[in-house]
Amino acid sequence: MSMYQKMVNVIEQKVTPMAGAMGSQRHVIAIRDGFISALPFMIIGSFLLVFIFPPFSPDSSWSFARSWLNFSLTYREQLMLPFNLSMGVMTFFISVGIGASLGKHYKLDPIMTGLLAFMAFLLVAAPYKDGQISTQYFSGQGIFTALITAIYASEMYALLKRHNITIRLPKEVPTGVARSFEILIPVVVIVATLHPLNLFIESTTGMIIPEAIMHLLAPLVSASDSLPAILISVFICQILWFAGIHGALIVTGIMNPFWMANLSANQTALAAGNVLPHIYLQGFWDHYLLIGGVGSTLPLAFLLLRSRAIHLRTIGKMGVVPSFFNINEPILFGTPIIMNPMFFLPFTLVPMINATLAYIATKLGWVAQVVSLTPWTTPAPIGASWAANWAVSPVIMCLICMVMSAVMYYPFLKAYERTLLKQDEERNTQENDSPITAN
Repeated sequence: MSMYQKMVNVIEQKVTPMAGAMGSQRHVIAIRDGFISALPFMIIGSFLLVFIFPPFSPDSSWSFARSWLNFSLTYREQLMLPFNLSMGVMTFFISVGIGASLGKHYKLDPIMTGLLAFMAFLLVAAPYKDGQISTQYFSGQGIFTALITAIYASEMYALLKRHNITIRLPKEVPTGVARSFEILIPVVVIVATLHPLNLFIESTTGMIIPEAIMHLLAPLVSASDSLPAILISVFICQILWFAGIHGALIVTGIMNPFWMANLSANQTALAAGNVLPHIYLQGFWDHYLLIGGVGSTLPLAFLLLRSRAIHLRTIGKMGVVPSFFNINEPILFGTPIIMNPMFFLPFTLVPMINATLAYIATKLGWVAQVVSLTPWTTPAPIGASWAANWAVSPVIMCLICMVMSAVMYYPFLKAYERTLLKQDEERNTQENDSPITAN
């Protein structure tokens, strides 16, 4: 048995079932749905950063730049309000989204489940002192708390409903009123468990629950911003995709909490005029590692357009436009790349090499860091600049990654092309040599 066949067997027998189970697990799906629900608000909030922090040098003498800078400084407080009520409270949207998703799974009322999850988060993450509520944990600092409390509240609601521990009203009562009474006991249980627990942890450690969680996870959050973490996550994504599993959904589902926490830290540092602390964020993943889609296949799509094989040239024509918007299923399944031994090495290594180049360049200060959340369908050079507050250096880095991708894909594409042309030639020879039967 060849080495390749052994690898395929391992993927099919070990990796595929495990990844499939993980991808269909209700909590993983709920977390993914929670972030998807929050995405529109976070994208708009991030987009406002360019107005708040114009992409010009503070000492610029250009009249347009000078006017914009002066405007942003004069009205900084007013401009920050929409940002603070979108990115600044991302945990609100995520909590409701997770609760609603789990509510649908358990056939509970999604709105009520989402609101219960939201209340559970506020109970532990919104300490009230001196007549004021602290907002410290409403953004990225409270991400992990939002995940835990939303899941806990939703599961508790489902457990009580499953055991008929609920208030039932006559059928004549309007549905909305009945649902409100149905959730009374879950609300009481959530308050009676989370609030005392938060007070107990605060009295023994001096930290409320979100602060304690971030303290415990600090090493993990720090490790998630390292080059090994990037390479491992990319490798897992590529291996799963090569087996035909949507690896990006699984990897981004795991990494999203870390990315959001790190994005919040970068935005806080930007607002304070400090050095940005983090490199590996979703903008880094989308615009350096997934150029044209998973495997960075946009350069490959251009190469396919000039292929001598009709099949590959046709796939290139079909796939090049979607690839501009990071949709590359026509390339993955049409070429095909999925389960094709010819493309295993470049498909796996291209994004890993791009990740290494981009990480080192950013670490050295040559490339601006990510401070904004962008739609994953944004074309790579534009998205890379947008994510870094419209800096030029990410565009150059993105173009370098595209050139490297093309260079790496090219020899494997030519080898595959020769195989297809040889097969076509043999097929034509057989058709020409076959006897013609007269009627």
